Amino acid sequence: MTTVWIQNIQQINWINALLICILVISVLQGWARGASRSAGRLFTLLSGGILSVVSIIGAIPLTVWLSPKVQDWLSGIAYPEHDMAKWEQVYYTLVTAIRDFPLMRFAVLFIVSYWLVRTVLGLASAFVLGGGSTSERVPFGGGRRASFLSRIAGACIGSVIGSVRCLMVIVILFIVVTLFPSSSFSQYVQASTVYQQGARTVIEPLTGDLIKEKLPVFTRSVEAELNGILQRKYEVIDANIPRDIEQAAAKVTEGASSDEEKAKRLYDWIGSRVSYDYDKVKDYEERGIWHEQTPQMTFDTKLGVCIDYSRLYAVMARSQGLKVKVVTGLGYDGRGGYGPHAWNEVYLTEKDKWIPLDSTWARSGNWFNPPAFDDTHIPDKMT
Repeated sequence: MTTVWIQNIQQINWINALLICILVISVLQGWARGASRSAGRLFTLLSGGILSVVSIIGAIPLTVWLSPKVQDWLSGIAYPEHDMAKWEQVYYTLVTAIRDFPLMRFAVLFIVSYWLVRTVLGLASAFVLGGGSTSERVPFGGGRRASFLSRIAGACIGSVIGSVRCLMVIVILFIVVTLFPSSSFSQYVQASTVYQQGARTVIEPLTGDLIKEKLPVFTRSVEAELNGILQRKYEVIDANIPRDIEQAAAKVTEGASSDEEKAKRLYDWIGSRVSYDYDKVKDYEERGIWHEQTPQMTFDTKLGVCIDYSRLYAVMARSQGLKVKVVTGLGYDGRGGYGPHAWNEVYLTEKDKWIPLDSTWARSGNWFNPPAFDDTHIPDKMT
């Protein structure tokens, strides 16, 4: 009996159950409130929705107007010359990300603009309406007892409220399914007959290609920016370039005629002078102890693992005017698998492009922008 009961539960589509529950609860609430209070609740729901839509419409042009002004305002921000505390690292990462990443800046300013517009409109509407209807201030179940006809009307209004609530949930699920169509959760959602009915008859006709085609493109752009922000933390952490490292980099790149030649010389210098620290890896893998080290420590000891090679390369390259990233992800381990790894990308002005390089692997071959670099290096992605 228990096994059959469990099997019956497993066969239930819980998306269907959730949407039906929302509708049933809304109808019951409408029955309990009666017509007048249910109408007040519906008015509150619709007026709140209208207020949100108007706030969004007003926030968009405000955000567009503010974005270049905020970027100009933040353009004068530079990293301090001292070693930064943790809170400073977080602060400068966020501030420079808002300054340099347009989607990030738009998102932050849009949230602020929406809050401002919504607050102003909310205060204005409260002033005009005098604080709302008295029916909404009556406690649930209090006041005069509703008649049978009033309860019937309230249940009907409750069904409308429930339909709106269900539609809001379906919109959220529709966006998730559009972004992650192959996930098991999306497949489970699509098996819901209630979801399919709402998506096909309401959402798709209203939105057309906006969500289905445009949203994934926008999301990929956001993902690229988020990855850039994650990589920026090393730029912030290592913003203060020690004098001896800068002098060494200047000597290595002396006489170089292009960014590519500078980048290649630094790659050769680090790849041939820094040795891989197997003891550091052993401590981490066997004892769970991670020895954090700065580029200065790597420069002094000439020992490190991939992240240490990459951070030292980035500091030396930046000291000579090169744009460089520290990229984290997975690297081929030579045994048919992949493991955590770090490398660099450097921007070549004369070629107007970023190229990859891996100074950690320099002693095993040419890993300065080789043709099949992407076959062995998989960068982290926000998924």
